[in-house]
Amino acid sequence: MTPDSVDPRRVPCCELAGRRIPRIGMGTFGSDRYGPEEISGAVAGAIRFGYRLFDCASVYGNEDQIGKVFDEAFSAGFVKREEIFVISKVWNDMHGRGDVLLSLARSLRDLRLDYVDAYLVHWPFPNYHAPGCDGDARNPDSVPFSADSYMDVWRQMEKIHDMGLARCIGMSNMTIPKMEAVLPRCRIKPALVEMELHPSFQQPELFRYCLSRGIQPIAYSPLGSPNRPGRDRSAEDVVDMELPEVDAAARAHGIHPAQVCLKWAVQRGQIPIPFSAHEKNYRANLLALLEDPLTEAEMKAIEGADKNCRLIKGQVFLWEGAKSWEDLWD
Repeated sequence: MTPDSVDPRRVPCCELAGRRIPRIGMGTFGSDRYGPEEISGAVAGAIRFGYRLFDCASVYGNEDQIGKVFDEAFSAGFVKREEIFVISKVWNDMHGRGDVLLSLARSLRDLRLDYVDAYLVHWPFPNYHAPGCDGDARNPDSVPFSADSYMDVWRQMEKIHDMGLARCIGMSNMTIPKMEAVLPRCRIKPALVEMELHPSFQQPELFRYCLSRGIQPIAYSPLGSPNRPGRDRSAEDVVDMELPEVDAAARAHGIHPAQVCLKWAVQRGQIPIPFSAHEKNYRANLLALLEDPLTEAEMKAIEGADKNCRLIKGQVFLWEGAKSWEDLWD
């Protein structure tokens, strides 16, 4: 039987930009399967259960409902603002001059907050949706990565940090070549980088690169996102989350393979942000961290299960001259 709640002080934390961040959080992307009410309801339940880290984004289309949940929790005295770590992101169509501040202002209004704990550049290149483009097609208005253009956005990120509107700033969906091109030019270094990370796609080089520079990896799709819509993956790329190595650890510990994936993520040094609207699942996700760690042998076995299988491709728009989505990453 699971407890009614977990003392947040029991949840492992690490240091990030001068404050503590939980080693696990709740993602809020789920608009392809759930409505905003279901997602905000899950956030409310997660707060009551003991979650204190929430990964949001303007493009998810639910920050206003989540903001109501935050406001009610603060007003009721259930949790204090400083006890919640909130991440949000600037979307691809807000990379123009002055747009980052405007984007953040909208997110703060919707989230009913005076500041976010972290604000990220969602993707490293802009996308200006053409009329009638639903965002899933190859968009002719997308442009390739440019270090100069990215730095124009990053200067705006540094400004919102200086203004106190974002306690720290970070990046998302980056590669080592892209980071090498911009990090030496950053006045304020990114405190965190969000990336796809799960046992079938471990990105070891990028992961180690970030850690070596004091940048905290945040792991989205930490369970492999087996329910992502077809636009985001091809049939041969579907991750089999019943990896023998994961399944063996699950049997040894008497837990679900998803919990093994989360234990592995945290013990490896990344912060996973799984999402589920189902109370049973998000409770189990948090409880996975509180006891019974994986053994060194189990960690090594899962490390060896990497398939280099990227799933999240749907928002990586192609432009003329790119033969495939892989061309965008280097």
